[in-house]
Amino acid sequence: MSMTKSSVQPIQKPWTSGRVIRLVLAIIVIALLLWRLYTVLVVQADYGPETWVRFSISGLIIGGMYALIAIGYTLVYGILFMINFAHGEVMMIGAFGGYFIFELLSSIVLSNGQTFNDANPALSIILAFAAGGTASAVAGYFLERIAYRPLRKAPRLILLITAIGASTFLQNAAMLLFGPQRRDYTNPEALTRGSGWTVVINNSNVTLTYTGVMSFVLSIILMAALYYIVQRTKLGRAMRAVSQDKNSAALMGIDVDDVISKTFIISGLLAGAAGVMWGIHNGLVNHYTGFLPGIKAFTAAVLGGIGNIPGAMVGGMVLGIVESVGPAALGLDFQLKDVIAFTILILMLLFRPSGLLGEALTEEKL
Repeated sequence: MSMTKSSVQPIQKPWTSGRVIRLVLAIIVIALLLWRLYTVLVVQADYGPETWVRFSISGLIIGGMYALIAIGYTLVYGILFMINFAHGEVMMIGAFGGYFIFELLSSIVLSNGQTFNDANPALSIILAFAAGGTASAVAGYFLERIAYRPLRKAPRLILLITAIGASTFLQNAAMLLFGPQRRDYTNPEALTRGSGWTVVINNSNVTLTYTGVMSFVLSIILMAALYYIVQRTKLGRAMRAVSQDKNSAALMGIDVDDVISKTFIISGLLAGAAGVMWGIHNGLVNHYTGFLPGIKAFTAAVLGGIGNIPGAMVGGMVLGIVESVGPAALGLDFQLKDVIAFTILILMLLFRPSGLLGEALTEEKL
């Protein structure tokens, strides 16, 4: 977990034929992308500045959610050096937690004829986030205790297979419990989807939606709070110590199991908050809601540097913007935005597996 400046000096690798081939391929890919961008943006110029602003705003909003989920991958990898592929399903559980709170509050009709949801929007939102975060935190805690802790000393491939199995189990459990149909989030009236502030750009209206602004601001606040916890608190110091060397941390009196459990709880809280934001902003949730955001958040974690908390934040934001702007900038169908995200994952693994802000990994982490 890269939370402090690493004292490990990068190893100077010799220029092998493989490195030369990758460098040439990277130059070709960059040249093709630049040519395509020039053709679409300068030659064709199909979109005006207001459209690019809309795309960028959408990317920042979704990027904040990706960043919150990606931090969960990074925290777990930093402690256990494993990829928790069930993390997207933990986010899905949080989305359902917020959904049922909104449903409950919208069924309560007050004496003035308003529902509790509409009469007390701030309290309703707080309760929804509390329920979603708690549900995901509990799911993350039991996931670690039941699925991962007994296999902690097993080969990493076993843990990877277990994580994939846990993901499938949670998806199917949610389908059996909540049904396969999509559920529509009942937002408070103050957070009606599509409504917001209007800004005029190039004689066109650009809407800053209330749900989008709330999601983005809350994402920034949660990321700042996590960074403070990791850098400034006793728990954060313990997490950093365990990420460096579990045995040495245990000899210094740190309860390693407790730190790992709290790491899963924190990552679950963040994923649950992202799940509630996803429901409030996008409107629909089902048992499959967490799968694609989870995989894309993993892509964001790899993009920023797996194990690096600031990298996960940056990677999430960058991926969100690229996913929103990329199809239009490259002249592609907007249904191919998922292809762009996964292409970024492949390219990063090929050309820079340590990520944009990654560190030189020690032999133990490798």
